[in-house]
Amino acid sequence: MRAWKFLLSATFFMCADACAQNVSIGVLGIFHPTELILTPGERQELLVSAAGQELFVTEGSDCRALQIRISEGVLLATCGKKALRAQEIHATSRNQEAARFALAIPGKIKRTYRGTLRVIAKDGAVIPIVAMDLETAVGSVVRAEMTEDTPLEALKAQAVATRSYFLAGGGRHADFDFCDLTHCQFLREPPPAVSPAAKAVGETRGMNLAYTGKPIAAMFTRSCGGHTRTPQDIGLSYRYYPYFSVICNFCYKNPVRWTRKVSPEDAARLRSGEAGRLSIGRRLGWDTVPSNNFTAHKEGSKVVLEGFGQGHGIGLCQRGARAMAENGATFREILEHYFPNTKIEQGRPR
Repeated sequence: MRAWKFLLSATFFMCADACAQNVSIGVLGIFHPTELILTPGERQELLVSAAGQELFVTEGSDCRALQIRISEGVLLATCGKKALRAQEIHATSRNQEAARFALAIPGKIKRTYRGTLRVIAKDGAVIPIVAMDLETAVGSVVRAEMTEDTPLEALKAQAVATRSYFLAGGGRHADFDFCDLTHCQFLREPPPAVSPAAKAVGETRGMNLAYTGKPIAAMFTRSCGGHTRTPQDIGLSYRYYPYFSVICNFCYKNPVRWTRKVSPEDAARLRSGEAGRLSIGRRLGWDTVPSNNFTAHKEGSKVVLEGFGQGHGIGLCQRGARAMAENGATFREILEHYFPNTKIEQGRPR
């Protein structure tokens, strides 16, 4: 379920240069916001700059929450009696480094981040872009992807796969490298320092999956249904790493089964594989066709799909990884199973 389009356009970087990098992530794009509220984290002061102008957003001051909206085609930021108007708005800590801050879409959602913020206006929407430390990004994905009770070794396997994905490419979007959706990697708030997700990231810091010496775009799926798939199986091309189909014993013995009804037209779209499944998901909801493993038969005016598994089925099976960890497997053994012929390499430390 993780951004298969990357397979068509990946560029690859060596971890020696990338392990200390920031990653540029567009956030909250699913909401197409026209207004944002920016507030500093606890005991933080934000330096907001735009077109040569500056202001400080500080808790407890007259300027404690910055409203950002589009006005006459540009961004208008207001805070107390202060206002900035520009094509782009930036926010950092007072010393122009990473800061903790919250972004809210009024009446919809509020999320916290750690990094630096760039905001642009495009196609009538306000687009927030967070540049965050690679390890912060990895932790934010692991926290979003895995539950708190997931065994540590499975969390560590997810952390290595996630880091590899970030390292293996960029330019996923026109204005930033990655988004916070499953089109790239599902990302939410950074994990608390004492959480299992943070521990998994810390214990695998800098580690990535490599094939012939280069990080790979390590894909992962919720439940493979019994065996993982290759890109060719579901109508995708691939570059660099030739994914292999491997048996997943836990999912094979305990498959997630599902039944859905779709129109004959949508059933025909599914013949194109993952592209068809995703097109249906965008229109009708991502759970309309949970995976590419199914049989189909006609029932009245509908086509009944009887399937198993969740997601595209390529790479790391999260459900299977959890079961392997519960049975004593290490994160290295989990990754070796789901990504044959790869090696875990350590990037240059900071």
